[in-house]
Amino acid sequence: MFRPSRKMLYAIDAVLDIAMNGGARPVRSQDITRRQGIPRRYLEQALQQLVRHHILEGVRGPQGGYALARDRRDIAIGEIVRVVRSLETAEDPLNEPAGSALGELVVRPLWAELQEDFMRRLDALTLDELCLRADKAGLHAESSIPPDFAI
Repeated sequence: MFRPSRKMLYAIDAVLDIAMNGGARPVRSQDITRRQGIPRRYLEQALQQLVRHHILEGVRGPQGGYALARDRRDIAIGEIVRVVRSLETAEDPLNEPAGSALGELVVRPLWAELQEDFMRRLDALTLDELCLRADKAGLHAESSIPPDFAI
């Protein structure tokens, strides 16, 4: 079955972090790295590609960072997956010669159908829905956590 790469999972985590923690100010990549434990070498390349594909906006300057390019209800998880898959260099085994008639005519078409079904599900799942799942799981934006004023 479709196995997500580490880079893909990190990209979804990062965009979800931006959706949850973004607001009036863009979210800095250092903050995403700190909150999510994503190595910067994975993060920066993925974030730049997501900007090029109009999922995120990059904001320059000392108060810069990343923000969603569209409303979180309008960003499908499938979009993020496709962008990250385009960055990955590993060949898709479905594109290689099958080696047998069963592989060519039965197994590979089945696998391609399953991948299409999986991508349809990801296309139907929005960033907003993941934010709601995070909220139900008790995960809240950093800014929504009341400050601790204990002295």
